[in-house]
Amino acid sequence: MTSSTSGPVRFPPPLIYVAFLFAGWGLGSLIGEPTLGLSVELRRGLALGLIVLGLVAEMAALTRFRRLGTPPEPWKATTALATDGLYAFSRNPIYLGFALIYIGFAISMDSWTALALLIPCMVVVDRFVVLREERYLAARFGAEWDAYRSKVRRWL
Repeated sequence: MTSSTSGPVRFPPPLIYVAFLFAGWGLGSLIGEPTLGLSVELRRGLALGLIVLGLVAEMAALTRFRRLGTPPEPWKATTALATDGLYAFSRNPIYLGFALIYIGFAISMDSWTALALLIPCMVVVDRFVVLREERYLAARFGAEWDAYRSKVRRWL
């Protein structure tokens, strides 16, 4: 149960992404997975571009939270509902930023397995983080949350 002084999530979501990324890379190493088939230059460029894009999305979303005066950490109480900026396009731009960063690192690791594990990673994030956050926001913001949720998709 959450209180007015805490948020709905107790485990830092970035660690979920990191755990799946390294599990995929480790499993891929154990099974001797094939390479992605990309040149080193293309792999580096693509990985760097995705990581930078993910970081830019992260910074934009975090900046929006800071301007609203609400903490971005999901284990802290939310004081305002972000509905503009990237939040006008997705209710979860931070987690999408994490996904872009994840893909960038999986490509840099040359790991099909790590890339494939992004799907179950996102399911875990959706079911054990996002759904909890949404229940919390519905209870905290009521009609304001309902109006926002009806206009903006959960992911893209």
